[in-house]
Amino acid sequence: MRNPVITLAAAAFVVGLGMIAPKASDSQSGLVQSAPCADDSACVLSVARNVAHHNKRTKARPAVKQQDQAKAAPPERIPYTEQDREAAIVPGMPGVRFWADSLGAFSAALPPDRGPWLVLSSGGSTGAYGAGVLCGLSEAGKRPEFSVVTGVSIGALIAPYAFLGRKYDDQLRDNFLNLTSADVFEDASRPDSLVDTWPLKDYLAKRVTPQLIADIAVEHKKGRRLFILTADLDSERPVIWNMGAIAAHGGDAARDLFRQILLAASAIPGVFPPVLINVEAKGRAFQEMHADGGVFGPFFAAPPSWLIEPTSEQLPVSQFYVIVHSKLVPEFDQARMEKISILGRTISAAIKAGAEAELALLSAAAKRDGIGLNVAYVDASFNVQAQTSFDHKVMTALFNLGLQQAKSGTAFHTQNPASAAERQTKQ
Repeated sequence: MRNPVITLAAAAFVVGLGMIAPKASDSQSGLVQSAPCADDSACVLSVARNVAHHNKRTKARPAVKQQDQAKAAPPERIPYTEQDREAAIVPGMPGVRFWADSLGAFSAALPPDRGPWLVLSSGGSTGAYGAGVLCGLSEAGKRPEFSVVTGVSIGALIAPYAFLGRKYDDQLRDNFLNLTSADVFEDASRPDSLVDTWPLKDYLAKRVTPQLIADIAVEHKKGRRLFILTADLDSERPVIWNMGAIAAHGGDAARDLFRQILLAASAIPGVFPPVLINVEAKGRAFQEMHADGGVFGPFFAAPPSWLIEPTSEQLPVSQFYVIVHSKLVPEFDQARMEKISILGRTISAAIKAGAEAELALLSAAAKRDGIGLNVAYVDASFNVQAQTSFDHKVMTALFNLGLQQAKSGTAFHTQNPASAAERQTKQ
């Protein structure tokens, strides 16, 4: 389901990042002093100047100096047509992606056997909650082997670990309990974005190892599927990347593309740099521009046509497990007479409304087809306040909340599917 305001939809990742709205600055130190974050809306889109630079875990900059980068003109792109895009493939890897709004292409890529699916939403550092839920299910011995895993934005970064199961729980936990803003972005004046994400690119290079790629390829060959969503900004359409198919190709090219897709999946348009992906059509090479799949909605379970229209297409899913990395209820917090605060409140409301709308569509479609629906989200009572970007205290509290809820069996709110017997009787 497409959000008509791209900035609001893509900002799902920003909200969770905890980018603090500046309250007052110290001109001598260059540090931004920030108000505590009572909720998501107080932590939106300041792209707080020098937050990453002054983080305790500062990172060495690449060889290109920031001031040189700021002066650089945007690179010229090779022109291409809509017809070129329809024929385009990743060199040496045909069939590793398809339009997410095409039910036919989606169905053709699915596993043959019916099983449980995991759907991971956007939400930035609030992804710590989902990481806790998954680890809690493992500890309780109740974690299904998901036949399909889909991820949007921060959900895309969680998805490979979720797909591989319990043996990667330690890495999943470490990703959220030790992550800092310096691992994600650095303040920079680029022609294509407000910040630079070279730290996240380096981080992914360390995390997406040859072993992780090989393990995903093994599971793909068993028939399981790992899907990551990006936004093709040139075409204004969502794209699903079959990450297992990419992994199955093996080698440096597959590893590099895998990392590129994860970087693109978290690239908030205008805030983070988009990712240019090399493709070819009819012997002609060019680059597509990809960004955060949250442009098209906070999570992806199936193409819109399956969600909103009766169809004879039966998806091979027995249960949906959806993890929403945010609260779903409105929260009162008096907005300040500042554009950052006003924008923050608007985005917070839009994200929650978008998640509720998608859940309503999924609930109706799941009931129609007799599929169980289980939804986990951050409880409205959670009120640990962040003091900084990627606040360790908040992320730990979110992880522990998800962990304990999953272990106690209270993480997922369950909707019982329509009776299979009823469906068979009608047929």
